[in-house]
Amino acid sequence: MTRRLAQVAKKVGVSEATVSRVLNNKPGVSEATRQSVLTALDVLGYERPTQLRGERARLVGLVLPELQNPIFPAFAEVIGGALAQQGLTPVLCTQTKGGVSEADYVELLLQQQVSGVVFAGGLFAQADAEHGHYQRLAERKVPVVLVNASIDRLGFPCVACDDAVAVEQAWRHLASLGHERIGLVLGPEDHVPSGRKLAAARAAARTAGGALPDDAVERAMFSLEGGHAAAARLVDRGITGIICASDPLALGAVRAARRAGLSVPRDVSVVGYDDSAFMNCTEPPLTTVRQPIEAMGRAAVELLVAQIQGGTVPPGELLFEPELVVRGSTAQVPTAS
Repeated sequence: MTRRLAQVAKKVGVSEATVSRVLNNKPGVSEATRQSVLTALDVLGYERPTQLRGERARLVGLVLPELQNPIFPAFAEVIGGALAQQGLTPVLCTQTKGGVSEADYVELLLQQQVSGVVFAGGLFAQADAEHGHYQRLAERKVPVVLVNASIDRLGFPCVACDDAVAVEQAWRHLASLGHERIGLVLGPEDHVPSGRKLAAARAAARTAGGALPDDAVERAMFSLEGGHAAAARLVDRGITGIICASDPLALGAVRAARRAGLSVPRDVSVVGYDDSAFMNCTEPPLTTVRQPIEAMGRAAVELLVAQIQGGTVPPGELLFEPELVVRGSTAQVPTAS
């Protein structure tokens, strides 16, 4: 600390006491001197104190895992608009295959002295992923909010849609149509939201007096191609109702049924998750469980701003209620001819 004070004081041409007053946000320093000291900190590679972190540009990192799934641009639009209303500027960080990693983005954001970071989907939801960059943010006391269910040990506030309720709604809908052989297409085994969905499906099966067979559950990467491959295996096993963990997975399931010579929804019913853009324009229009994107995005920004302003935000999870949207991809179970 003493070495830092001396170096900054020498760089600016002021006393160490003046530098100390600036770093501790004390009065008695002109605005010009204050800005000179802060600039010297940046030039010398020192981290600004937490209370001064956001003064440079009031930037907020918005880290997304991809943009191909329409749900993530939708979250970006809501969160970006809410940040702008607070006088904050979002810095969009989107991962690409073979490109900049989530950890790399965190380092870049730390170098930019961002006021905070919002992660909408990401490695925080995967138990077996690398989480060291989240620890870096916690150590630097950078305000963080997560959008989507998270692993337990990170300790950041989280905004999530209730995955269990989503599956309960989808399961009841398919059961009401007479489907008894219901299957699921989920994300990887270490994916927390998918784990919650699986637990809810097992509970729903027990409530109906049965059990969810292991061969009624398939795992996939979150893509149309992943959904196609996983659903094809379920269709081969005679599953008539498929609940998917995302809309792209559900569109892949529709394609898999058609490639097998079956009709959706006459032979196979498919339910998606998110109600992302254009799902009412597919053929057939997709029955899906809608996330309340607007409410979730605004809540995430409110939690972040509260932290930026020095408030204490509990590290728990805010759960939002999903809504089943029934369209044309589900119908009465086919009867034996």
